[in-house]
Amino acid sequence: MMLLIVALIAAALSGCATYRPAPKVFHEATIQPYRLDSGDRLRITVFEQQSLTNTYTVDQAGYIAFPLVGQVAARGATVTQLEGVIAQKLKQGFLRDPDVTIELDRYRSIFVMGEVGQPGQYSYVPGMTVLNAIAVSGGFSPRANQRDVDVTRKINGNILTGRVPITDPILAGDTIYVRERLF
Repeated sequence: MMLLIVALIAAALSGCATYRPAPKVFHEATIQPYRLDSGDRLRITVFEQQSLTNTYTVDQAGYIAFPLVGQVAARGATVTQLEGVIAQKLKQGFLRDPDVTIELDRYRSIFVMGEVGQPGQYSYVPGMTVLNAIAVSGGFSPRANQRDVDVTRKINGNILTGRVPITDPILAGDTIYVRERLF
């Protein structure tokens, strides 16, 4: 009988330990150069070409529609890489020596869900932490686990979820889930 009770308690507690800590690549992504993805809005300037200088948004497929050269792949590229790609395409019969500069006008949104005041979609600000995102979304609800949260992040085309402390930095496009505490 005692063995049965111990087995039931062990089974119940094992259900509490099914979380996944964040993999190493999860934390490494926060110190890598920013990679563009759907929803990022870019301010692209071509020196002395007012008709090409404008604001462009990376679409769902990961492209921007740029005048003269058409669709340009932006997903996964850094700002510097995209500057080079656009300059190279403009050199092919349009401009002699194009000088292309790109600034991030608006980052893609973050999403905060679970035990917060107002779950939803929010603007990302560089340097944001999990706690900042929770504060923007109305703070913790009375039932919230305030120690750690689950963050879902796209890294190298793979979607990964890991449990991180609330002091961890987040990236544009992250989804933060605040769990309910047990007691």
